[in-house]
Amino acid sequence: MKFLKRTLRIFLVLFLLLNVVAAFHAWKFTHFYAAGTFANKHQQPEQMSVFEKAKMVLLGVRLSKSAIRHKPEVPYETIHVQTSNGLELEGWWMPRPNAKGTVILFHGYNGGKDGPIPEAAYFRQLGYNTLLMDFRAHGNSQGDVCTIGYKEAEDVMLAYNFVQQKGEKHIVLWGVSMGAAAILRAVPAYHLHPDKVILECPFAKLTDAVKGRMRAVNLPGTPLAEMLTFWGGVENGFWGFSYNPAEYAQNIHMPALVCWGTQDNRVTRQETNSVYRQLGTRKKKLIIFERSGHQSFCRNEGEKWKTAVKSFLQ
Repeated sequence: MKFLKRTLRIFLVLFLLLNVVAAFHAWKFTHFYAAGTFANKHQQPEQMSVFEKAKMVLLGVRLSKSAIRHKPEVPYETIHVQTSNGLELEGWWMPRPNAKGTVILFHGYNGGKDGPIPEAAYFRQLGYNTLLMDFRAHGNSQGDVCTIGYKEAEDVMLAYNFVQQKGEKHIVLWGVSMGAAAILRAVPAYHLHPDKVILECPFAKLTDAVKGRMRAVNLPGTPLAEMLTFWGGVENGFWGFSYNPAEYAQNIHMPALVCWGTQDNRVTRQETNSVYRQLGTRKKKLIIFERSGHQSFCRNEGEKWKTAVKSFLQ
């Protein structure tokens, strides 16, 4: 009996310690510090040493807010929209004469609006206006809290409304990773009606996104991923287990293009299939990039990406 009680105490202590670790890690994963605060702010988990990876998982890593380092080579207007909690978001509006419509582009986690500049350039080449946005807590937008696309869905809505107010009736939403997940949530949550959506590397559930980060440091996702999902949601005011982009896909009734790379160690083929299968439209296409991972397909497999996008937008 004493042995059983001692064992239960040990398990209880370990469980509590694991939750403390998870809570710290979730906080640091969703809260950014001022840009340039840390020298390793752009270091990816794949580039870390064994000690750095262990420290990251046990204590979390302080991440600097992403900084904008590049600008478009064409004329643009810097625009601002405001969130419901008073944050000012920044975007680059690039209209062109006789446009076919407007493509709004949304970057991934800890990225910025300068990331998809090559994609925006090609959309302009195809005859579209473009709007590049910084999500809250990214680039030149205000804020320091990131919810991996959950609250960022409001940012998608604000950008969409800005373009609509310009008189645009033909809007295409493009997003990568967190940006794709934010689009999937925004369309049903805010009753958006874009003409088409392009989703690159979308994760299926928040728990899957956390597991992807665990894979990047060669550590098992369970049960740590579930704990991080719980604490990440609690700390940021939502239920993390209900954040499910694959389920939101059921409300996507407009044509959809989904892109995924076979070398992606963040998003699995199973997740991709789940999102694609649940899309509520029959007009959908899945493009697999054999030489790419969790990265820009436009940069890495440009010709294949451009062919797919051009065909989809015709």
